[in-house]
Amino acid sequence: MTEQQAETSGRFAFGSAIYDIDVSDPTGELVDRGSLGSDDIAQISRLMQALGGFRDAEQKLSEASLRYMKLNATDMRALHFLIACDNSGVVATAGAIATHLAISTASTTKLLDRLERGGHISRGPHPTDRRALAIAITPETRHSAVETVGRQHARRFIAAARLSSDEREVVTRFLVDMTTEVALGDVPWATSVEE
Repeated sequence: MTEQQAETSGRFAFGSAIYDIDVSDPTGELVDRGSLGSDDIAQISRLMQALGGFRDAEQKLSEASLRYMKLNATDMRALHFLIACDNSGVVATAGAIATHLAISTASTTKLLDRLERGGHISRGPHPTDRRALAIAITPETRHSAVETVGRQHARRFIAAARLSSDEREVVTRFLVDMTTEVALGDVPWATSVEE
């Protein structure tokens, strides 16, 4: 490893450092910084690094949960949906799962078959609709998911609870605004030819 490679590797040892504005956009090609002072830029960079750190931690948690549960990301999203339905007293159906996951009916059938074979879900008669089946997470899978991944994810609530009411409003407004700014909408480059 050359000295320059070692310096670069060391600089990005904490993964979120890559989100520093001076690293991501040193020439101002992407972000107009004309109205911002150096203190503002440094503070915004720390904020972007903090968001990057959170995203990295969440990605590692997600990867660990997939390994632990021996499932893929879509399977985990389906199980999370089933837990949410159960917690809300809502009967989950294949159609509701397909809508939530934005996947086809055929893909949903394959997913449910796989989860049922793995002992993660059960299918039974719907209490009010004879044409539909009620889909439920098994107690064992629910317990396993809640006591591991769920408990770790719930720690985000602890961080939010440490903020004052006013701070939570500011953070919420910022996250909603940032989500709006980065939402793809109908950006041409993001629309695949296959769609």
